[in-house]
Amino acid sequence: MVCYSDRVASKRGLLFVNDFVYHIFNRGVERRPLFTTNQEYDRFVMLLGFYRYQKPPLSFSHFRLLSTPDRDGFMKKLGDTPHSIDILAYALMSNHFHLLVRQRQENAITQTLANISNSYAKYFNIKHHRVGPLYQGPFKAVHVETDQQLLHLSRYIHINPVVAGTMTQAELLSSARTSFPEYLRHAGTSFIDIKPILSYFVSPQSYKIFVFDQIAYGKELEKIKHLSLEEKV
Repeated sequence: MVCYSDRVASKRGLLFVNDFVYHIFNRGVERRPLFTTNQEYDRFVMLLGFYRYQKPPLSFSHFRLLSTPDRDGFMKKLGDTPHSIDILAYALMSNHFHLLVRQRQENAITQTLANISNSYAKYFNIKHHRVGPLYQGPFKAVHVETDQQLLHLSRYIHINPVVAGTMTQAELLSSARTSFPEYLRHAGTSFIDIKPILSYFVSPQSYKIFVFDQIAYGKELEKIKHLSLEEKV
């Protein structure tokens, strides 16, 4: 079961509570791209997996400097430490990202997102010889209040690239730009916690049907949104 709370506080209007689920999202400053190559998408995914642990003893950039055997040994030790957050789902778009996360430690969402965002921004800025902010501001967060909302949010996040026209339905089955392929493998080999969502379905295949069922409808809504914007111009 998902835990809920109606308590509100903090600058974002939310008090992040342990064992509760939140939809986290942010976009590039002035809607500029956050990801321009497969390598950059992969980097962000690696940061998600690395910083979900509670207080890693090394920054990700220093971890990358280790030899392959030392990296393997470090990750083995890190794997025995508690998670600060659980990542239930994600989708990376060219100029924004969506995460579905559950907090495990006090202030973990705020600290983890700061680690991920700062590390990626430094990497991106160095690579592209740029300075200044990469994101439009602090990340946004919405508290997931019901199990039904949890399921529909996971679907919304997973089909987002297809609805936006940046990925085909076939590509969604294997692309690492979303966590959807991990739900189909159901192998427990990635850092995505698929259990809270898949527990509502008899099989990964039934979850696939649930997700794909809304793609056509989502595309129609996207068309309507664009037409509405064009009429206002």
